[in-house]
Amino acid sequence: MKLETIDYRAADSAKHFVESLRETGFGVLSNHPIDKELVENIYAEWQAFFNSDAKNEFMFNRETHDGFFPASISETAKGHTVKDIKEYYHVYPWGRIPDSLRTNILAYYEKANALASELLEWIETYSPDEVKAKFSIPLPEMIADSHKTLLRILHYPPMTGDEEMGAIRAAAHEDINLITVLPAANEPGLQVKAKDGSWLDVPSDFGNIIINIGDMLQEASGGYFPSTSHRVINPEGTDKTKSRISLPLFLHPKPSVVLSERYTADSYLMERLRELGVL
Repeated sequence: MKLETIDYRAADSAKHFVESLRETGFGVLSNHPIDKELVENIYAEWQAFFNSDAKNEFMFNRETHDGFFPASISETAKGHTVKDIKEYYHVYPWGRIPDSLRTNILAYYEKANALASELLEWIETYSPDEVKAKFSIPLPEMIADSHKTLLRILHYPPMTGDEEMGAIRAAAHEDINLITVLPAANEPGLQVKAKDGSWLDVPSDFGNIIINIGDMLQEASGGYFPSTSHRVINPEGTDKTKSRISLPLFLHPKPSVVLSERYTADSYLMERLRELGVL
């Protein structure tokens, strides 16, 4: 099994994309509408920000979770004991954003949200009737005007050789949200776990966009769409000296959206954040 790259502009792209999500939990699109130059500019701007002391002026807010999260309080993936090797910044349109970085990052937030809405429409269109019937409202409506959708700018710093034993850039985990939209990072390393337990490299050609299923869509679809484990492995050789910037947009429904008989979006999110020790 391998992940194929699907041409967004092809006549049958929606069907093949949804088949890929069903089979692997991931879909990779080329020739999509998000501007490569915009993404390149964001990578450069935020690399400079992470390299500066200015980041410490935007320390995260414990109540609202916007702002800068240093490596010292980085996440520990569920089921793991060693922190990931990363720092990151949480962007919400209503949150704190450095003025010099605001224009491009909010333009990207808007464009990635629009693409996500279209892709959720594809998912609904190509879901079997019995799966569609499980959705409490149409999938694109779940994220419309949601204040919970989170854009995370991730910085994986160069490796120093002093990392904690067993630490990797991002340990194996699943995402909490509906779907995640991710432009291919400026360095490779993203892998997805196949059904046989092996790890597959996700095509990381710059200009691709990578989409994966989150736990909330797995819940809402009664397990039809799998939320697949994925990780970011440490680089080898000369790549160890390179930083890696990544821009995942985590599409979250409005809190009141009913996911299943067991959960609303809000109750599901709160349960998972408690499990992660964030609340």
